Amino acid sequence: MASYSRQLIDLMLQNNSLLAQLKQQIRDTTPRAEGVIKATEKGFGFLETDNGESYFVPPPAMKQVLHGDRVEAVIHENGDKKSVEPEKLIEAGLDRFVARVQKREGRLAVVPDHPSIRNVLKSRIKNTLDEASISDGDWVVARLVRHPLKENDRGFFAQIDELVAKADNPTVPWRVTLARHALEQDCPDAGSDWPLRDEGLTREDLTAQPFFTIDGEKTRDMDDALYVSPRAEGGWQLSVAIADPTAYVEEGHAADLEARTRAFTVYLPGQNVTMLPEQLADDLCSLLEDQERPALACTLDVNADGSLGDYRFFAANVKSHAKLVYDNVSDWIEGQGDWAPADNIAEQLTALRELTEARTAWRNEHALVFKDRPDYVFELDEAGNVLAINTEERRIANRMIEESMIAANACCADFLASHIGHGIFNVHRAFEPEKAEAAQEFLASQDIAVEREALTDLAHYKELKRALESRDDAWLDARLRRFQGFTSMSAQPGPHFGLGLAAYATWTSPIRKYGDMVNHRLIKRVLKSEQAPAEASQALTEQLTERRRLNRMAERDVKDWLYVRFLTPAAQNQDTFEADIMAINRGGMRVRLIENGATAFVPAPLMHSDRDKVVIDDKEGRIQIEGEERYKLGGSLRVALVEAREETRSLVAKPAD
Repeated sequence: MASYSRQLIDLMLQNNSLLAQLKQQIRDTTPRAEGVIKATEKGFGFLETDNGESYFVPPPAMKQVLHGDRVEAVIHENGDKKSVEPEKLIEAGLDRFVARVQKREGRLAVVPDHPSIRNVLKSRIKNTLDEASISDGDWVVARLVRHPLKENDRGFFAQIDELVAKADNPTVPWRVTLARHALEQDCPDAGSDWPLRDEGLTREDLTAQPFFTIDGEKTRDMDDALYVSPRAEGGWQLSVAIADPTAYVEEGHAADLEARTRAFTVYLPGQNVTMLPEQLADDLCSLLEDQERPALACTLDVNADGSLGDYRFFAANVKSHAKLVYDNVSDWIEGQGDWAPADNIAEQLTALRELTEARTAWRNEHALVFKDRPDYVFELDEAGNVLAINTEERRIANRMIEESMIAANACCADFLASHIGHGIFNVHRAFEPEKAEAAQEFLASQDIAVEREALTDLAHYKELKRALESRDDAWLDARLRRFQGFTSMSAQPGPHFGLGLAAYATWTSPIRKYGDMVNHRLIKRVLKSEQAPAEASQALTEQLTERRRLNRMAERDVKDWLYVRFLTPAAQNQDTFEADIMAINRGGMRVRLIENGATAFVPAPLMHSDRDKVVIDDKEGRIQIEGEERYKLGGSLRVALVEAREETRSLVAKPAD
């Protein structure tokens, strides 16, 4: 009997081994795909692979995944149709996220605040939080702690880590947006005792010189003041005085470490979250009218043809003799309005306008100049309701300040590169090397033959850019942007293709940019003949680049929220607007309303009653309707708003014709 039992056990083990081998063989021969899950509103989804393939994910399988999950899936074939069944989670698309609380019959859950995720996730509350303080509809930060495709996990489960805002809080758009991007909610509080430090610098007394500032009417953190005078030999001498927060904040101080973390002041409609404590940003460092302030200054020569001559950096004490406002200055220069500056300021404004025109002409010929685009400014009441959205054009006074700052920052880049070889530089390569070939092929398809150097070498690129601008082809410009790179921070000097300059390093906004504080300290070390520290770490430059990206996303997200609230009546009335086509994808096109800057999506089904008659070429950025090209990137049309969705902060429109 014992012998028979052993034989049975041996046979079972043998069968298990054979079964395991069989299972492995089946697995090895079963076709699989890896990609990212894209959910739809109708319950099904798609698995999109890195090489551009797309597989259908049926509704039952979608219950095991979330939009954004990277998974490995089994491919099933049924005739000509293919679908996939997710089998293994490679990377969750959701980790830390903002959500709304859902309480039903004592059960706690959260719904992620994401336009493509509608899942209700069972939840628990972090031990340090009081569950009674969190109600249905409140906004929270949560983390996904269980996933059905993880081993031993039976389903989705989340943990609530932080209460962001109560459901009825009027500041929800701001608090939720800042929480989503893990940005600070409030200005830093670092005490109130800020004595002026003895840095071992001799400060030149420039308080008698009539420096002036030009800013927005409500600006409080004024970090640049100017003094300009014509030179006897032609051209101008421009003195740029910049606020000096490092005169108060020592490197390594708590306020410095906090500023390093924040990296930038966050500017949102109706709310600023400062990088430095408000007492510094809006008072002690701000170049307020009639107040003596420490400054880091640069006096630079601008030749009659707009080229830059010699320059000198130095520490100083300055006093702003006039707080000017952009629109007032522009009106005065253009002969409009009743406002007029004092005589000693008027002479400077006239000289600064002449300098600006010469400098702009020089940059048009030898560098590159951005096209002027309007700013859209939200007018809010105390409760955060949008009263109006005002269009502010880039007028002459704005250009006067911009040209002055660009010149000063070009001098900073040269100063740091020549004296110590490093700093915080803004580097922008129009085409990254890995995209240059594709860009070259695209241009060739448009009968524009270019050498590779024209895409990667600054001098050749400037020639190409001017040639493209002479064509005035909005579609070409929009298509070419797909191949272009982004500005990044670098410890090493590098070209800025967008400005057409060999190097660019900002130091003119130290109240609101930590990189500018770093450059201030480096300039001061050179002035004191001290040995420069090691160059900024890659971790710091990457952090500065990332924080700038997050700040811009936060500004965009708050604006989208406010746009939806403001334009809800327009959507209900189906009001019409002129719009520019910003992007085209497989589902439709994204447009910007010229009147107020809002973006809206025009889905393909709203372009024609028969969806099959709408043919979208998203790679080329063109849309045909009934066989004729109707829309293309960079083009314009009139649209009617049809829906304003606050839950996704999105506007839906249709062609008005």
